[in-house]
Amino acid sequence: MKLPQALAVSCGVMLASVAVRAADSNLQVTTDQGILQGKSQGAVRAFLGIPFAAPPVGELRWKPPQPAAKWDGVRMATEFGPRPMQPSIYKDMIFRDPGCSEDCLSLNIWTPAKAANAKLPVMVWIFGGGFLAGGTSEQRQDGAHLAGLGVVVVSMNYRLGLFGFFVHPDLIKESPWHAAGNYGLMDQLAALRWVKENIVAFGGDPGNVTIFGESAGSASVSAQMASPLAKGFVHKAIGESGALSFIGGGPGQKPLAIRADDDAELLGKTTGQTTLAGLRALPAQALLEAVAKAPGAGGMRFGPNVDGHFLPETMAAIFAAGKQNDVPLLAGWNHDEQGIALAGKTAPIGAMQQTAHDEFGTNAEEFLRLYPAATPDQAVRSGAEFAADKFIAYGTWSWLEAHAKTGHQAVYRYRFDRAPPTNFFGSKTSGAYHSADILYVFGSFDAQPQVPWEDADRVTSDLMQSYWTNFARTGNPNGAGVPAWPAYSAKGDWPVMYLEPTAAARPDDFRARYLFLDRLWKK
Repeated sequence: MKLPQALAVSCGVMLASVAVRAADSNLQVTTDQGILQGKSQGAVRAFLGIPFAAPPVGELRWKPPQPAAKWDGVRMATEFGPRPMQPSIYKDMIFRDPGCSEDCLSLNIWTPAKAANAKLPVMVWIFGGGFLAGGTSEQRQDGAHLAGLGVVVVSMNYRLGLFGFFVHPDLIKESPWHAAGNYGLMDQLAALRWVKENIVAFGGDPGNVTIFGESAGSASVSAQMASPLAKGFVHKAIGESGALSFIGGGPGQKPLAIRADDDAELLGKTTGQTTLAGLRALPAQALLEAVAKAPGAGGMRFGPNVDGHFLPETMAAIFAAGKQNDVPLLAGWNHDEQGIALAGKTAPIGAMQQTAHDEFGTNAEEFLRLYPAATPDQAVRSGAEFAADKFIAYGTWSWLEAHAKTGHQAVYRYRFDRAPPTNFFGSKTSGAYHSADILYVFGSFDAQPQVPWEDADRVTSDLMQSYWTNFARTGNPNGAGVPAWPAYSAKGDWPVMYLEPTAAARPDDFRARYLFLDRLWKK
């Protein structure tokens, strides 16, 4: 999803309150922190806004998450907690929480279990939004329908942007590991630790936890697979459109000391504060507004980095050495991640030829053989596919390839091909666009009643939910009533499951493209 030129920063900051009321024993669960009371949501019980870590405010701003406090009595868990601090970027993100707050570290649980000994598979969702925006209260990511298929669904908030990924020389000095940044990823891990310690009470199996996410959420899944700190907390992984970069360059690949100097300089210019104490004393909203005014893409620069602790090396190095958490992986992307990039261009053939020469120089001819542009229609299609590859598909492919080469668990690859009838805004879609798959995975079509959903959409959703929950149970998406999905390997010509109403697995017709990109982009 592309970011707009200007970022709105109004976030409606509100803090969630803890209400203690008369308890309903049928909706009560006891955790390590205290008793929770949830609510019925269809056929499942929902427990919302559960704090899994201490509020990361004041002196805890830009520190690893700390344990959540205990409470007395019964805590109502019937409303979502505040979403993380963020600008207003994506107009299709409709939230059901009280607003933004730095005190945002809460999670939600949907469970069909009636008893604590049910030992159901657990699926922990990580939302996307470029590590800049998002939250668990979006209706399209509501876990009730998916949980109704016999799994416990969990979603968590995590710190975003400046609050989740800022690096400063003094942060490195105060860290016992001489590390800084990646606080948002550590928040996700803290939620996974909370799940391991408490999910039994909700009928979940702490020994069978699948993490799944989309876009930045998928990149987060790849990071949790790579981090040695996540060992034992992740048993299976699903990635939908995204992985942390396997290509050099960018803020996340800079040496830590250089990244720290750059980040500190940016905030010094935008806030007038150069010390860590001064920056921690600023109100969260003031920080958000200051960074939004930074020149260029300054407000969008904060993301995961090689910090030497959560990520001791680059993603590429970790996977190449086989040091990743060796768990089954199911991953893929959408057919039209960037829409139809050259649609409407008066000269798509010329545009593709220019792209070939600008980006690949002496390799332009080979590029055009792999992304042919002999006719306008062919150029439009190839342009869309290259835009998708450059944006997110190549990175996801690299993750799949790396794990298939050095891991010892099964790998499954897909492409989501079903184009929704319209997009969120009621316009005809540009194919199976980025993030379209979320509604199908969660079966949450009611979140967008303005879209004229068809039977084909529901069939595709049913297939995907079966595959996803089968994988959560066993590490294999196959099961009764769904087309066979072979593992991704050279033995089967690297098969891809094409997800649409008539889903089928076929060999990868475009492998040569990714090998070409891999050869040139990894230089």
